[in-house]
Amino acid sequence: MLPETLKYLFDVRQACRLVAQFTHAKTAADFRNDLLLQSAVERQFITIGEALQQALRIQPELANSISESRRIVNFRNVIVHGYAVVVPDTVWGVVESDLHKLQEEVAKLLVDVVEEPN
Repeated sequence: MLPETLKYLFDVRQACRLVAQFTHAKTAADFRNDLLLQSAVERQFITIGEALQQALRIQPELANSISESRRIVNFRNVIVHGYAVVVPDTVWGVVESDLHKLQEEVAKLLVDVVEEPN
């Protein structure tokens, strides 16, 4: 894997970790009522989507290893360009139902790189 792609995957991993940290022990109601938390989580989803988009630009075959990669990038685009229609419950739903799978897939890609023979 190219070094630049690795950098983007590390960025995705870090942003996922931050979302998990920010939302730990929070509920949907907590999220709905906390604009600071919403902003922090949305910012990390922007980073995830942008980093993934750049990684895919460099190595399009990564799409085979990251489920819903196009939807992840599109979600970033909605947050950035369609901010007026972003619904907190939708963002929370992504946190609850999709974040863990992305974390697992990126972790596997990074482990595979570390385990590759020289």
